[in-house]
Amino acid sequence: MQVPAVCDVHDDRRRVLKLLLTLGAAGAGAVGPALWQGAAAAALTKEKRDTLQPEQVLQLLLQGNERFRSGKMQVHDYLAQKRATAEGQYPAAAILSCIDSRAPAEIILDAGIGDTFNARIAGNIADDDILGSLEFACAAAGARLILVIGHTACGAVKGAIDGVELGHLTGLLQQIKPAVGATRYDGERSSNNAAFVDAVAATNVRRTVNRIREDSNVLAALEKQGKIKIVGSIYHLVGGRVEVLA
Repeated sequence: MQVPAVCDVHDDRRRVLKLLLTLGAAGAGAVGPALWQGAAAAALTKEKRDTLQPEQVLQLLLQGNERFRSGKMQVHDYLAQKRATAEGQYPAAAILSCIDSRAPAEIILDAGIGDTFNARIAGNIADDDILGSLEFACAAAGARLILVIGHTACGAVKGAIDGVELGHLTGLLQQIKPAVGATRYDGERSSNNAAFVDAVAATNVRRTVNRIREDSNVLAALEKQGKIKIVGSIYHLVGGRVEVLA
């Protein structure tokens, strides 16, 4: 029997290793395509982000929510995404959502590091600091979409309905309070009625969207120019769907 030379063995090992690496890379792409780039470790580039229209960005996020709901979320290589974004970021969307622990925007939309700006505040209200943050995200950093996400069974909304007073929370709930009176509802108007709470939450989202447009000339102008879109939505804790509000 002929014994292979040492160099032949090393060559064989290199060929096997190369094949395994190739198959592994292909498998990663097949198992977990990233939201924007088509590779789990990829980060959104400025060139790719700038080709996306605001409606396309919205649809990509909603597709991510469908993956979340179906349990078929992509495989994220967060360490690779971290490294890819260390020198710069080009998110396509700015998301304003509630601090509720059950509604983390990046997870429910199956987004990765560098995909979205994220502002969280109880009751997803738009105060001056939030507006400034959204102006940075869109006017300075180039995000194409503002997505406001309220959610069902919102504790901040319940607090506004009940007139809760507690330190600085009192002033925050006062900003939600107008949504209570503005909500048309024929049934029991109390925080014990889940349907009424959810109806107020939807009204509150619409009021937040309106305030962004009315109180930020910067963002209103960008929307009129078609450079961004401002959209309201509700996240359903039961079922996990992000519903876009008309």
